[in-house]
Amino acid sequence: MKTVRLTVAEALAKYLAAQMIDIDGKKEQLFGAAFAIFGHGNVTCFGQQLKNIEDKIPTWRGQNEQSMATAAIAFAKANQRRRIGIATSSIGPGATNMVTAAGIAHTNRLPLLLISGDAYVSRLPDPVLQQPENFEDPSVTCNDTFKPLTRYWDRIVSPTQLMHTLPQAIDTMLDPATCGPAFIGLPQDIQGVAYDFPEVFFAEKVHRIRRPEPELVALEEAKEILIKAKRPLIISGGGVHYSLATDELAAFAGKHNIPVVETIAGRATMLQDNPLNAGPIGVTGSDSANYMAAHADVVVAIGTRLQDFTTGSWTVFRNQDMKLISVNVARFDAVKHMSYPVLGDAKACMTKLSVLLGDWRSEQEWADTAKAQADEWKAVVHRRTHPQEGDLLPSMSSYAEVIGKLNKSMEKGDTVLTAAGGLPAELAMNWQNYQIGKFDIEFGFSCMGYEIAGGWGAKIANPNNDVVVLVGDGSYLIQNSDIYSSVLTGHKMILVVCDNGGFAVINKLQNNTGNESFNNLLSDCRRPDGELARVDFAKHAEAQGAISEKLSSIDEFDAAFARAKEADRTYVIVVDIDPVSPAAWSKCDCWWEVGLPEVTDNQDTAKKVAEWEEGRAHQRRGV
Repeated sequence: MKTVRLTVAEALAKYLAAQMIDIDGKKEQLFGAAFAIFGHGNVTCFGQQLKNIEDKIPTWRGQNEQSMATAAIAFAKANQRRRIGIATSSIGPGATNMVTAAGIAHTNRLPLLLISGDAYVSRLPDPVLQQPENFEDPSVTCNDTFKPLTRYWDRIVSPTQLMHTLPQAIDTMLDPATCGPAFIGLPQDIQGVAYDFPEVFFAEKVHRIRRPEPELVALEEAKEILIKAKRPLIISGGGVHYSLATDELAAFAGKHNIPVVETIAGRATMLQDNPLNAGPIGVTGSDSANYMAAHADVVVAIGTRLQDFTTGSWTVFRNQDMKLISVNVARFDAVKHMSYPVLGDAKACMTKLSVLLGDWRSEQEWADTAKAQADEWKAVVHRRTHPQEGDLLPSMSSYAEVIGKLNKSMEKGDTVLTAAGGLPAELAMNWQNYQIGKFDIEFGFSCMGYEIAGGWGAKIANPNNDVVVLVGDGSYLIQNSDIYSSVLTGHKMILVVCDNGGFAVINKLQNNTGNESFNNLLSDCRRPDGELARVDFAKHAEAQGAISEKLSSIDEFDAAFARAKEADRTYVIVVDIDPVSPAAWSKCDCWWEVGLPEVTDNQDTAKKVAEWEEGRAHQRRGV
């Protein structure tokens, strides 16, 4: 067998560059982007090797390890999990900065390859710079913190490990059933160790995403449950996007006359003008979808893990005899919640189940109810996005108003993106799907700071269309340095900074549970007496190289957005948002469980706790 003598770092880079993926009959690099911040743990060996393969895998410099790994996640999501981003850091704090990003990828079932430097295997120079040392186990380093938040983890202590670990890590990330982040630790001395690798190990490999077929017995069981249903309902999750099954969803629902509601990850799996689309479900959803869930007798959950914001902490399903059919490629997600699991790819499952159902259709009255409920919701959305004069504080807007303007101004192919805070609820509740996909709310891990970094990664994945990022002032202050990254690398984004003076959505939760405003709004934080210091977001963004403007009125938004569309680099629009007016906050009739005190001396809190507990009466047990 022919061999080639390479260092571990050389072999790793060479192998990654040889990985391809078949996308619609066209070969693409599987790893489409690398994000790197170099330090002593990854610059001397691996950093040079990334430069040697940049004609195949371009490397982009981030400003913070968490945000660059977040950009890699958004890149993968924008590519519907068919291409993967790499993030590499040095040892110690550079590595642990990426732990949060691992949590985002793991929770959202998204691929991410994390590669961090590590302490010396020889231990001769110990303790080395940025090595905290574990007193009981000298083999433990900062990189062990990734273990609970990755689907695959390994530390390379011998060159021969690469031939086992790299195929396993890649397969883990590409398999829809196990998709998530993979981590590889590279000890500093091992990166430079040479070995005679078989040349065949570096041969080009073309990957394809698996489509696991469901078992016939599971489909038959699902069919028997469905044909007895009077009020069936489909919950469409993010797995429908990743299966590329949006056409099959519309066909399945249409043929069998079954209304559809969408999770946050499943938003934009069906066009809004489809009469069977009853809107977004759950706490951040619509009364229309929650009404349908409350009255459904059979629920077919497709590609969703049924997070508590989707289920209203398991109170949206009011029919105690409701049967749940869970269609999911991942066993872990399919068997939850007393379901009838159908393990398999969403597209394959819907196609085969439809054949078994034949000409069966649910009753038209139920479909008519879905349309009537959805029409009411759309009317509410129109009122939210066109508030009457006097509803808001002077010179301030609402999230819904901003979202309404974006909804009519964005062009086909443009992506809207947000995360955490109050914006996910507002966007999920008020967005009207005029195109399939191109919609990203990170609400699995609900990570503040995802927005701007995620927008950068999504733009790298969609270079020919605009990515519009909605970000609150709180998230902006947590992670904003990728404004500069986008300017530095030429990846123009449009950022809409919604400034409501603090963490207003948590202040709302604080007040709604009987607590006084404290430490959320800037005005309620401990600070010196006198004028409240506020950030000038427009100037801050301008200092990072972006074009920016602060609106004095929402009436200026359309013209500002048109200027942003024409701009040649990242453009930031700052708009003041009313933090307190009821008209400024969208809502729907859905309960959500939060930890509340069983005993309190505060009468306001006691009253709120009692009201909150009334909602528990509908909570589905044993899930």
